[in-house]
Amino acid sequence: MTSYTPGLHVLATFTAPAGPLIDAEACRAFFDAQIRARGLVKVGEAYHSFAGGGFTAVVALTESHLSIHTWPEFGLATFDVFLSNFQRDNSATVQALYAATLAFFEATEQSKTELRR
Repeated sequence: MTSYTPGLHVLATFTAPAGPLIDAEACRAFFDAQIRARGLVKVGEAYHSFAGGGFTAVVALTESHLSIHTWPEFGLATFDVFLSNFQRDNSATVQALYAATLAFFEATEQSKTELRR
């Protein structure tokens, strides 16, 4: 029997300036550009902005998903990304997408958990 590792799942909490944490449309454009640049396939998405502040976003991918939830009043966000390894090893893509997200939000990592599934 061949061994299979489903993929890498990164769950993180970071701090960031309030500006990016309230701009759901900028985040959508950023996520869309990252998805295209990394050869991923979006199959659905939900973005919701809250009155007076943050937003939540979940993007479904054929490879799995990415999501973010923001609290600009606390300068805080949670983020997660999981990409399956069904057609290729996507571990480096997960890491690159996370690093790009930190840069986009001008963020400082508070915690990060990597789950190798």
